[in-house]
Amino acid sequence: MASSLIVAAQVARTLVEIGAVGVKAKNPITFKSGIISPVYVDNRTLPYHPKAWKTVIEGFQTLIEEEKIAFDVLAGVAVGGVPHASALGYLMQRPSLFVRKEAKGYGKEKRVEGGTVEGKKILLIEDLITTGSSSLSGVEALRQEGGLVDTILAIVTYSFKEAGQAFEKENITAHTLTTFPIIMQQGLEMGRFDIEEQQAVMEWLDDPHGWWNKKNGDVA
Repeated sequence: MASSLIVAAQVARTLVEIGAVGVKAKNPITFKSGIISPVYVDNRTLPYHPKAWKTVIEGFQTLIEEEKIAFDVLAGVAVGGVPHASALGYLMQRPSLFVRKEAKGYGKEKRVEGGTVEGKKILLIEDLITTGSSSLSGVEALRQEGGLVDTILAIVTYSFKEAGQAFEKENITAHTLTTFPIIMQQGLEMGRFDIEEQQAVMEWLDDPHGWWNKKNGDVA
């Protein structure tokens, strides 16, 4: 199988090719957390592009094998992680289930759906990591039902410092298929992004909380 470095480049090119990554440096978007960003990722489009999705799912399998990640059950965080956990479970012939953002208001009122996790080692699958709050909410739900969770896999992460700190506090190791520097470099080589857009994203990654104020001359 391809090495993780090759996979990182392949996944990056795939995301750029299907338009899952876009740069809006002149008209940035605002995340739920309030962070203003010149780049966005929409991995929810992957199932619409089977060939691209296959690259990602096989990339997860490669990462699991290279990192020798042991697990009993895959779990997808709703909504973004669910299709990827399901497809990966099918590919690897391993059990998979999903974690709701909140408990249903009827029936068993469970957050973990699809099977039992008590005493089992769970590998959590995410499509994208921002602040880490969604991932850790999933971890909490699984642990409350007796699941053993210490590893998260995601397609990509914004690498926010607060996410890393939160994961460390909860003894969670996060692995990703690719990174934004790789995505931007591949996009540049493909002619999808230009130097200015690459520079804007790299400057934002260096200071995601202060980038917009600095860009507009407010350094306070």
